[in-house]
Amino acid sequence: MSQILTPEDINYLVVHCSASEDNVDMTSSDIHEMHLGFGWHGIGYHRVIRRSGQLEMGRPEYWAGAHVFGFNDQSVGVCMIGCHEFTDEQFNTLEATLREWRERYPKATICGHCDFSYTEKTCPNFNVADWCLSKGISVGPLQT
Repeated sequence: MSQILTPEDINYLVVHCSASEDNVDMTSSDIHEMHLGFGWHGIGYHRVIRRSGQLEMGRPEYWAGAHVFGFNDQSVGVCMIGCHEFTDEQFNTLEATLREWRERYPKATICGHCDFSYTEKTCPNFNVADWCLSKGISVGPLQT
């Protein structure tokens, strides 16, 4: 049985990329099928941002994800479709998503998958903290 998360459990808001070709669009259903093929309980991300900037839902946010090994019980994850060249529309949707999550999960830190020391992954292939700061989004826990 998967763990049920509450907003108080969330310490990380994690940005991912699908590591797919930048010119190929994927849907949350495509990722769901791929993750089922890994033997998982379906899509591991909570949200997916398509090449058009369209936001699609993945796992419900109350259900622990399968996107950042060892931290799934304290994080929510968003996946941007592509690998290196993301669209302006994707970044606009990412900004809106992180601002929404920042309100819902004020004690969380925003980071990229690559920021976890256990992995050698470069995902999402851009510096999430620098990008957030350029948008005026606080990456660390908000002071309450």
